Amino acid sequence: MLRMLGTITLLLAQALSSWAAEPEWPRFRGRNGEGVVASADIPASWEIDDFIWKIDLPGVGHGSVAIVGERIFLLCGDPRTSERTVVAVSARDGRILWQKSYRTAKFKGHRFNSPASTTPAVDNENVYLTWGTKEQLTLTALTHTGEQVWQADLGAIKGGHGFGASPMVHGDLVVVNNDQDGESSLVAVDKKTGQKRWEIPRKSVRLSYSVPVVTRDGTMVFTNWQHGFTAVDPKSGKVLSDVSVFNLKKKERAVSSPVLAGDLIIGTCGFTNEPKHAVAMRLKDGQLSEVWRIERNVPHIPCPIVIRDRVYLWEDKGIGTCVDHQTGKVIWRERIGGATYFGSPVSDGKKIFCVDADGVVRCIAATDEFQELGQTDLGELCRSTPAIAHGNLYLRTMTRLFAVRGR
Repeated sequence: MLRMLGTITLLLAQALSSWAAEPEWPRFRGRNGEGVVASADIPASWEIDDFIWKIDLPGVGHGSVAIVGERIFLLCGDPRTSERTVVAVSARDGRILWQKSYRTAKFKGHRFNSPASTTPAVDNENVYLTWGTKEQLTLTALTHTGEQVWQADLGAIKGGHGFGASPMVHGDLVVVNNDQDGESSLVAVDKKTGQKRWEIPRKSVRLSYSVPVVTRDGTMVFTNWQHGFTAVDPKSGKVLSDVSVFNLKKKERAVSSPVLAGDLIIGTCGFTNEPKHAVAMRLKDGQLSEVWRIERNVPHIPCPIVIRDRVYLWEDKGIGTCVDHQTGKVIWRERIGGATYFGSPVSDGKKIFCVDADGVVRCIAATDEFQELGQTDLGELCRSTPAIAHGNLYLRTMTRLFAVRGR
């Protein structure tokens, strides 16, 4: 009997730990934007029986999901009514737990953008979301049960492509990259009140979408076409280093978010048919310096992903490149295939997944030898990035949300 009780207790503890209160996927691309959950084991492709559930969403959008405990949070929009809807979904069974709608000004932006292209950020108390129109950048906080905590107006948005910068939580701050075509800034607010803690004026010139990364010593690093890499002390809002490394003679835009690679920060910048750059910077004694760069088959929209000592670049048109994270030496460069990619790759540490615009999930091996492992068609337009939590894979298409069972 005692042995049986011990087994039951162990199983219960394991079940509860898999739905822990601490966020497993707290922002765009998970913890610190790295996009990797090495404890998971996601199948390379799957059949109908591998879906835990799939649901229709109460609106459209390209933003990804944030996950804490049992709850999945995402933003939906209605381009006809200009309504934004925050949605909470049960990770267990796909039930919509609650939804809260806001009437906003009409969304105007690029045809590949949407009224809900941002990803929420979560902590173990609240969920934080952004959306923007030419009249107002809204930053709002709700409890996990949908109660309004606070809402902040961060000013008008200027930029023909439309807003798309997601928030992140760091300590007691919610941070937003408010680089745009007009008056720009980097903003941090108190996560309990929404009051500004600091604001850094910027000369941005073009709307950016990148979310900052936090280095091992707690410094926050942003990327931007004009400013290049900017290192900020998040406690004081003081700029420690600002190094321009991108091509200022061509029109470029920082869309993808920077990632850590050992003691380096990898960031990209570019624009459609213009030059694109992947640059590795080292932050030492508060100062940034360039270590290496790549300017061939660099992604404009998809973020880099770092797995062990390799950086993988998944270019918008389906060219994959694997490089050594310390030197930038190319290990392989191969065509993966698929249509245009707007979402970024994620990984279980062994395999890398990315969804093309047609909704085909493509999987390659995270190794020094290029291997295509599988593909699965979700059957709908997709411009978002997958998420990994509870050992499972979560995918958002234009109007649906899927959960795929890990092994």
